Amino acid sequence: MRVMVTGAHGQLGSDVIKKLAELGISHIGIDKEDFDITDETRVYSALKGFAPDGVIHCAAYTDVDGAQEHRETCRAVNEEGTRNVATACAHTGAKLISISTDYVFSGEGTRLLETGDARQPLNVYGETKMKGEDIVRALTEKHFIVRTSRVFGINGNNFIKTMLRLGRERDEVAVVNDQIGSPTYTYDLAALLCDMIHTDKYGVYHAVNEGYCSFYELAVRCFCIAGLSCRAVPVPSAAYKTKANRPLNTGLSTRSLTEAGFNCLPPWEDAVDRFMRALLG
Repeated sequence: MRVMVTGAHGQLGSDVIKKLAELGISHIGIDKEDFDITDETRVYSALKGFAPDGVIHCAAYTDVDGAQEHRETCRAVNEEGTRNVATACAHTGAKLISISTDYVFSGEGTRLLETGDARQPLNVYGETKMKGEDIVRALTEKHFIVRTSRVFGINGNNFIKTMLRLGRERDEVAVVNDQIGSPTYTYDLAALLCDMIHTDKYGVYHAVNEGYCSFYELAVRCFCIAGLSCRAVPVPSAAYKTKANRPLNTGLSTRSLTEAGFNCLPPWEDAVDRFMRALLG
């Protein structure tokens, strides 16, 4: 088995690389320092040269607010970059795992979202990821579309690291309490992806750590584990203005994983606890 990973220096990609190495699987990681995935010729040349059996496509433009101002850059990476990877996979016969997001949904209602639920993104980032999904479906049959949510890992920036920084600097921090989703540890997600790439159980999956919480509840847990005296103050989204609208409820059902015979990820509380121990030593 030979696996190529795009976005290899990012939060998820770096953990995928580590897991592949741990499993003794031949692999190569590429990132923007190597070449731009919007360059169709370079992408095809890389796949043809390494001849992977599978590609785990983690590269993405993920700055949700930044995407509102830099629409074309976001579109180029999340749509055209994904098109180039999917086309190269189709031509070379490689399987493709393409990482998507809970932000393809509008977040209305209170129930957990299933893979077949209607998509209606509220922001540019979500729109480009939705179109990326459609591109993958259209170009290659041997695909997995894996939607995840609120990822955090040792490498790179994330909500938890931001909260810890603010918690050390301030006596209190306002945190939205009406946006519900599943925090997902890249270490756990990487293990699932490395398992998935060995199968032919193609389709759309929701892959998140089990359970869900608000950003406020997550901040409270992090402050407690870190022993910070900073107080998290719950506020509604309406009181915390951002450039991009965000869905209120994107709790993802992981029924798709269970039905396909994949192991679900551990509860988000356990994942956060392990991440904090690894981060804080």
